[in-house]
Amino acid sequence: MITVVLGMQWGDEGKGKIVDLAARRADYVVRFHGGNNAGHTVVIADKKFSFHLVPSGIFNPKTVAIIAGGTILDLEVLVGEMELLEKAGIKLKHKLVLSPRCHLILPYHKALDHAYENARGKNKLGTTGRGIGPTYADKVSYNGLRLYELLHWNTFVEKFTFQAGMKNKILTTFDVAPVDVKTELVKLKKFRTQLLPYIQDTYPILTAAIAKKKHMVLEGAHGSMLDTDWSPYPFATASNTLVGVVNIGGGIPIDKVDKVVGVVKAYLSRVGAGPVPTELFNNLAERIREKGAEYGTTTGRPRRIGWLDLEEVRFCRRLNSVSTIALTKLDILSGVSEIKVCVGYTMDGKKIHYSSCGYEELAKLTPVYKTFSGWKEDITKARKFTDLPKNCQTYVTFIESFVGIPLGLVSVGAERSANILAS
Repeated sequence: MITVVLGMQWGDEGKGKIVDLAARRADYVVRFHGGNNAGHTVVIADKKFSFHLVPSGIFNPKTVAIIAGGTILDLEVLVGEMELLEKAGIKLKHKLVLSPRCHLILPYHKALDHAYENARGKNKLGTTGRGIGPTYADKVSYNGLRLYELLHWNTFVEKFTFQAGMKNKILTTFDVAPVDVKTELVKLKKFRTQLLPYIQDTYPILTAAIAKKKHMVLEGAHGSMLDTDWSPYPFATASNTLVGVVNIGGGIPIDKVDKVVGVVKAYLSRVGAGPVPTELFNNLAERIREKGAEYGTTTGRPRRIGWLDLEEVRFCRRLNSVSTIALTKLDILSGVSEIKVCVGYTMDGKKIHYSSCGYEELAKLTPVYKTFSGWKEDITKARKFTDLPKNCQTYVTFIESFVGIPLGLVSVGAERSANILAS
């Protein structure tokens, strides 16, 4: 069984918990795209673990975590997560594998990210400042450096020095401090020493796993609506985030995928700039933000809050051939007296679909809402659908019906066991 777990909104849907659950019986969990601008959180007992690069399923005893070549790596972040896992008692030898094809986020990429945002002034995109965009720009312009180059140290030094020299000219133009090549090479050489034992060609590992019918979970890093082609570009992440990327970034043929789990939060949140048709600008937004701890795992920035947008969720379902939905953070809506759900858009009095919208249309259109009565009860102890209040059941059932695929799981709390599973 090969299962892909994808976010169906603007990120922060709760994918980390769902990957952790899906990987309980998995032989492999694979990160196949994106960088450390994604953040996934796993709660085990009273401990919370936040990851930006290491696959969330690594806590499961028999699971091997693979970071495939479509992922871009900030070495300092990766080493920090590895040290955190070792302190938590997770032995990483033979448990973590890094593809040499992974491109590297280097110090000048992060500096360029800030320089470009500063240059945009009031038109900032709201990037995470993690160097993601400049790294992908280098990748497609043949200026990127990978773990492969890091294996060949002298080659890496030569290429890094050349690239830093080019980038420093840009940085000084925007009044950003240039990168100190010698200082950064000392740090990078240390990271290299720590990572060398884990670098290995991942393609034969995954190919053999498929042939042996091993259980595999593929971890989507970003919400599908942030895809660089299907988002309201340029308000996007720098990579593709859809199900097809398992082939590009992981080397796994798409016809080998058995199941696509789409993760949907019971309301909507987003970090960064760009239009959000259902965004709330009132005390309720602040209340949901505080109760749901809606602050970026990566940036710490407060997330923008809105009503659940089923127009874009249904579009995303079709785009990714989603098999089943995992509905998360339903418990956060307890106590909200009236809950709205967007079921479509209109503009200039006419119906318009998400696929026809760019950022200008999304900023101007009018959401069409269906309103539900809320519930007051604490639902975090519910473990069967019938344990939920009637109004809550109505809300969940409508989501399932509208999107047109079954809900396989409803999460009613952050803890691993706080779930209602489909019978």
